[in-house]
Amino acid sequence: MARGRNVPEEVRRDAMTERRKKRRGMPGATLNRFLAMAALLPAAGRAPVYARLVWALIRDERVPASRKALLGGALAYLVAPFDVIPDNVPMLGVFDDLVVAVLGVDLFFDGVPDAVIDEKLQDLGIDRAAFDRDLGQIRRLTPRPVRRLVRRLPLAVDIAADAARATGLGPRVRAWINKEGSFA
Repeated sequence: MARGRNVPEEVRRDAMTERRKKRRGMPGATLNRFLAMAALLPAAGRAPVYARLVWALIRDERVPASRKALLGGALAYLVAPFDVIPDNVPMLGVFDDLVVAVLGVDLFFDGVPDAVIDEKLQDLGIDRAAFDRDLGQIRRLTPRPVRRLVRRLPLAVDIAADAARATGLGPRVRAWINKEGSFA
């Protein structure tokens, strides 16, 4: 319609004005987005405490290795130079990083035995009710189909780890990495 190069400037301007009017016609969309993000502010204020909790759980031997691997995978995605949605895309570029971080931490906590979490929360002086409330708020912001799909990842990681163990791949890869002259 008004997107071609041969369209007069006046028609293009009118089309842009119409699109703006349509966006303004959705009364609560911006407010709802703002309120959803504002709900994370209390949890964001406790991020340093939760970082200490995650670190304590990573160092604990009772936490399954598959959950630690998922957390490591999420961290690797965040620091990797490539993204599913490039970071230079406004708003969405950072959104995929946020979703990966939230889902990685959520899956990590989901796979840690409750007794271990309770012990670490008590050691660090974190209120269990506040922790559950913050985790619930973060889970509500993640779309349900995405959560369902991601909940299947730990099983896939376990299957891959079992297959690697059965084939003896781990020691061979380690030997290849440690070999002199290897580019790894």
